[in-house]
Amino acid sequence: MKSARMNRLFGLSGNCFDVAIDHGMFSERSFLGGIENMHSAIKTVADAAPDAIQLPPGTAPILQAIPGRMRPALVLRTDIANVYGTPLPSSLFSEVIADPVEQGLALDAACVVVNLLMLPGQPEIHQACVQNINRLKRACDLAGMPLMVEPLVMQDNAKAGGGYMVDGDIDKILPLVRQAVELGADIIKADPCDDVSEYGRVIEIAQNIPVLVRGGGKVSDDVILKRTAELMKQGARGIVYGRNVIHHRDPAGMTKALMAIVHDGVSVADALGMIG
Repeated sequence: MKSARMNRLFGLSGNCFDVAIDHGMFSERSFLGGIENMHSAIKTVADAAPDAIQLPPGTAPILQAIPGRMRPALVLRTDIANVYGTPLPSSLFSEVIADPVEQGLALDAACVVVNLLMLPGQPEIHQACVQNINRLKRACDLAGMPLMVEPLVMQDNAKAGGGYMVDGDIDKILPLVRQAVELGADIIKADPCDDVSEYGRVIEIAQNIPVLVRGGGKVSDDVILKRTAELMKQGARGIVYGRNVIHHRDPAGMTKALMAIVHDGVSVADALGMIG
C-alpha cells in the first residue's frame, strides 16, 4: 500500500525530513566530502533520527542493516546521470537502474526517487528523464510504491563555474513542478525559488501533492534554518537536504535542529542552540 509507505515518511506531524546521501551516484569528486566513509556517514545521520535517508542501491543495505524499529526510512535513488562537473562529457545521459521498483521492494524502501532535469540547451536529457518517470510510474502503482519526482531547473554549466547549479527563477520552476505532478508523482522534491516568500505558488501548482524542498549548496547555519522556517510557513511538507547536513561540522546537531523546525515549528534561535 502506498499509504503505509507514505506514513513511514511523513509520520504523525504530516511532515518529512529526508537526508540525501546519494551524491556518489553522480561521479563528481566535489560531492564526496563528508561521505568518503558511508558506514560512518550513515550511522551519524541515522543516530540523529531524521524521518528518512536517501541512498543508492549500493549503500542502502548499510542503513537497512541497522537493528531495531526506529531507523530512518529508506528513500531509494533510482537514476544516475553525468550532468555535473566541468567540462561536461561529450555525451550526456540520465537512466534508471535495472528493475528499480523491484530493487526498492527488496531493500524495503518507503519510496523511490527519480530526477526530472531541465538543463539549458540539453533537451535530450529532459526527454530521457520523462521516459525514466514513465517507466517507473506504472510499476510503482502496481507495487504500492510511492514515486518521488525531483524537478530540477539548472543554470548553464559554464556559467555556474564548476557544475550545474540551481536556477531559482520561479517562472521556470512552476511548469516543471506541474509536469512532474502530471506525470504521476506522489511526492515532489523541488528547489527553493530566489524569493522564498513566493514558494506558496509552487505549493499551489503541485495540486495537493506534498512538496519537499531541496537544500542545494552549502550555506551558513543561520541561512539554512531561516530558509527552512519560511518554506514550512509557505506550505512545504518538509525538506530534502544533503550537503547542508553531511558537510556540516556537526551533522547530528544540524539534523536535530532541522527536525525541530520541520516537525515542531521551533524558532530559528532555538534551533541554532541545538547545533554544537
